[in-house]
Amino acid sequence: MTETTEMLSAPLTFNWTLSYRCNFACDHCYSRDETCPELPTSDILKIVDVLVEQQVPFVNFGGGEPLIRKDLLEVAAYASGRGLNVSMNTNGWLLDDEAAQQLKDAGFKSVGISIDSFEADKHDAFRNMPGSFDRAVSGLDALQKVGLKSTMSSVISRINYQSYHELLDLARAHGVGQVYLHNFKCSGRGFKNREELDLSPNEWQAFYLEALAVKNRTTDLKISFDDPVISSLPDYQEKTMVKGSSCGKLSLHLRPNGDITPCGFIPVVVGNILHDDFATIWYDSPVLKAMRSKSATGKCSGCSAFDDCQGGCTARAFATTGDFNQPDPHCWK
Repeated sequence: MTETTEMLSAPLTFNWTLSYRCNFACDHCYSRDETCPELPTSDILKIVDVLVEQQVPFVNFGGGEPLIRKDLLEVAAYASGRGLNVSMNTNGWLLDDEAAQQLKDAGFKSVGISIDSFEADKHDAFRNMPGSFDRAVSGLDALQKVGLKSTMSSVISRINYQSYHELLDLARAHGVGQVYLHNFKCSGRGFKNREELDLSPNEWQAFYLEALAVKNRTTDLKISFDDPVISSLPDYQEKTMVKGSSCGKLSLHLRPNGDITPCGFIPVVVGNILHDDFATIWYDSPVLKAMRSKSATGKCSGCSAFDDCQGGCTARAFATTGDFNQPDPHCWK
């Protein structure tokens, strides 16, 4: 475990999946084929109390599609009222003007919408939902109307890695202040469709080299990455709180039944937030300890970048090999 992580008494963020239900069937989705019992509202509010007690500052609702849960607004209002910083990610289909105002009233700090291509037909095909591009863009406009901060998430894949500039322009045109260019995780349907959608290691290197240069000269839009493998590039100069993947160190994931996993892309349960002692999970879980103390194996052994990247994305290594310590398959070194 790194020195920074030892100082934390709880994760900074819980990524919370209230439901795996979704009105889309995206080609890359980690959770679309998952099933899990959902907790009643009363238990969800108890979980909020636990997070407050543990002094977790941020909660981000994902899914599945969060807006499918009828009690989302009630849960968010309760959480924000208790001092949590609440955000969410949505596909935008259910996000009209009225919903945007309700989200703002419930205390959401920001709402992210997923858009994976600036071309409507490509986005709709990727999401397997005709009309989804127009609804997502309308959702961004609805957030702008009510003054609720919006972000845009784009999973980089073969459909968009050469046209992300247009995605940035789309964000600018609709009042978005931050764009997340997410790495392809290879989990769930992403694993099944990996050969069709994922890039080769050399293509990932070329993408990041260019995208980092764009990020470094862009001042009107914040561009964010979540891929530890890029720390081996000379142009990557960000100061991060932890080395390697942040999952299990700065963040954890909650399943719809209250089970805790290191992240949404690693389906390994380390405990249940309603039934187990959280401090014991956080400090003593063998799984979390293994993720915080990865060993260099394979081509990572002797690599000068390992101290910074810690083998790259742990979720991707686990999805493709079943071993946290194996090298990230995206690594080009």
